[in-house]
Amino acid sequence: MRPRSHIAAMAAAVLLSGGMSACSDGRQEPVRIVGSSTIFPFAAKTAETYAERTGVVVVVEQTGSGGGHKLFCSGHASIDATTSSRPQKPSEAALCARNGVAPVIEIRLGNDGIVLARAVGAVPMDIDPLTLYSALARELPTSGLDCTPTPNPYERWSEIDPTLPTDMITVYGPPPTSGTRDAFVETAMEAGARAFPCLAAMEKDTPNIFRSRAHDLREDGRWIDAGENDNALIRTLANAPTTLGVFGFSFLDQNTDKVRGIAMGGVLPSQETIRNKSYPVVRDLFLYLRGGSALWADRGAADYVLEFTSEEASGPGGYLEEIGLIPLSDAERAEMRQRVERAKANAGPRP
Repeated sequence: MRPRSHIAAMAAAVLLSGGMSACSDGRQEPVRIVGSSTIFPFAAKTAETYAERTGVVVVVEQTGSGGGHKLFCSGHASIDATTSSRPQKPSEAALCARNGVAPVIEIRLGNDGIVLARAVGAVPMDIDPLTLYSALARELPTSGLDCTPTPNPYERWSEIDPTLPTDMITVYGPPPTSGTRDAFVETAMEAGARAFPCLAAMEKDTPNIFRSRAHDLREDGRWIDAGENDNALIRTLANAPTTLGVFGFSFLDQNTDKVRGIAMGGVLPSQETIRNKSYPVVRDLFLYLRGGSALWADRGAADYVLEFTSEEASGPGGYLEEIGLIPLSDAERAEMRQRVERAKANAGPRP
């Protein structure tokens, strides 16, 4: 199994050299994909394979999920699709509609887990959602029954749970533009917040306030935005063994020589625990394809997505599973492929 960084670099080199030749002879513009840093290695590997088979250039850019939706929905004619590690938001769909980016075809690509990890050789940890929320929320309830907010007082893991190490709480994670950040706060942090009875009641009565309390992370150096480069985050963790990182499972799967996963509620992240959803922080991965003219056969956008959803790529034992993608069920994969095939068949005429 090759390291993820090698695969991404190799794909980038293929796309760069192919892109110059394809654009210089005027035959066609390259297919252009923007979006998620989590999905970038899968999109780049698919682009490499697709280019080798067809000669069609696919340029894949790592912008983060939020940045990808913004670019995609702004109406740039050169952007065919965006990848996203969370569903498109209603505000993003509205932006697409205002800018004539329609129809938008949603494709689920596979499953993923959001993991916490630390350096190989560091003391193993098992963190439940309540402990995680208590460590990372900017403000905590005064008590289980009193939701009056108080600044988070905890500096060390052992102050929350004496069975945990005495290490300072230092967690590197994705920035606000990241779909991984969105999924992390909506799953792990909300689950921890619900463990406080007063916050659980707040979710029913004033859900917007509950989400704000659950999603608001510390700004005192205990949580650190690490940017969109997950490979750089892996290097940081390897060199700072008392720190933790938050990222997609595939980066853990490809870097087991440097980092190890942390159990959540007694369950370690693995392909099997994510597939059967016994690991508590699981999400879907998406691609949003621009319909209409972007589906022209000579442009190749739809055919690239068909490669992405093929059995050889995203099925069990496929070349994307080898680098960490967790396949959908057989029925789900067939449905996604049919969705692209229908969109391609119904594409409008070339203007």
